Amino acid sequence: MEVAVELNLSLPPAIAEVFITDALRHRAPSKPDHLREKLAIQDLAEQMADHPKEVLPRLVKRAMEICGAESAGVSVLDPEAAQFRWFSLAGVLSAFEGATTPRNFSPCGVCLDMDQPILMDRPERAYDWIRQAGISAPEVLLVPLIVEGGAAIGTLWLVSKDRGHFDSGHMRAMTELATFAGMALRMIQTEERLSLALERQETLTREMSHRVKNLFAITASMIRITARSSNTKDELAEKLSARLQALASANALVRRSFGDGEFDGVNFRELLDRVLRPYEHVSVSLSGAELSIGEQATNNLALVFHELATNATKYGALSTCTGSLSVRWSVDEHVVELTWTETGCCSVSPPGNGGYGHKLVAATMQSMGGQIDYDWREDGMSARLQVPLAALKP
Repeated sequence: MEVAVELNLSLPPAIAEVFITDALRHRAPSKPDHLREKLAIQDLAEQMADHPKEVLPRLVKRAMEICGAESAGVSVLDPEAAQFRWFSLAGVLSAFEGATTPRNFSPCGVCLDMDQPILMDRPERAYDWIRQAGISAPEVLLVPLIVEGGAAIGTLWLVSKDRGHFDSGHMRAMTELATFAGMALRMIQTEERLSLALERQETLTREMSHRVKNLFAITASMIRITARSSNTKDELAEKLSARLQALASANALVRRSFGDGEFDGVNFRELLDRVLRPYEHVSVSLSGAELSIGEQATNNLALVFHELATNATKYGALSTCTGSLSVRWSVDEHVVELTWTETGCCSVSPPGNGGYGHKLVAATMQSMGGQIDYDWREDGMSARLQVPLAALKP
């Protein structure tokens, strides 16, 4: 199998100095070990069928054996973050497992840009992040990982112990192995996406079941409270209808986004107002700075406030016409701090082991990098929430 090697003269001077791919043309290829290469491919094919996640570590070790390299690894591209992440490292650089490198300023990036195997001589001379990491690489051979359809998703790279080590025979063998690596990566990514989708579906089902139960509980409480404060059935129907519509509007904020439509964002005060609109039978006070929040933060915070309001409806200030609720929030450079204070109700005790709603609030806050602390008092309850400002950005 012949692989074309062409020097790209448009490379920046510092990178062109360490780019020595053309040297592969002039080095006599080492005697190929076809049996070893055949056995390596057979082993990878078997692993791909039964244990696809084991393919990359085996491929890296096989590559090192075939090429006599000092170290090797796979760099997988994350297009959104514009960086590579190192996986399945072996040899002297194994300590860098999981490290990230920039897409547009790295040997791996040059390999993908040129869409062919490349060779570099002491790349730390051109890339300061390699030098600062204390890495010395006499020669680095990089081969693009191609998946079905021709898209490159990363590189297979090998580091030699001495200069002048790699030749065209090594390049040929690594190109063949890289084909299997690309297929394995695609299988792993497909499996991970499927597992994530199933996990999200299960979580969604549990949350929906919990929300439906809460909706029935809230509705029953609304009917009782509205009936006590209404003089006629028409007044009861009018008040109850308005509150149920407000409840539906607030509940619609707690959703999962499956489409690709754009989301304009929600104002923090608007979110609280929509969640608390069904509880106009009590005094509700909102005070805080203007703050725009993104779609994911809207989902998370609507869920948190909905759970707090639900508990208040069942046990706290929203369960009686004499209760009151105050929500205050402030924003500094990095954190949004909110205090939820219920007063005018009976003594509230902290939950024992915590129900699903209590756990859901804690898990949701944790997912945003925030926290919630409760203060259970004789005349009510207060909760203090802290969320990183970055977690609320649109």
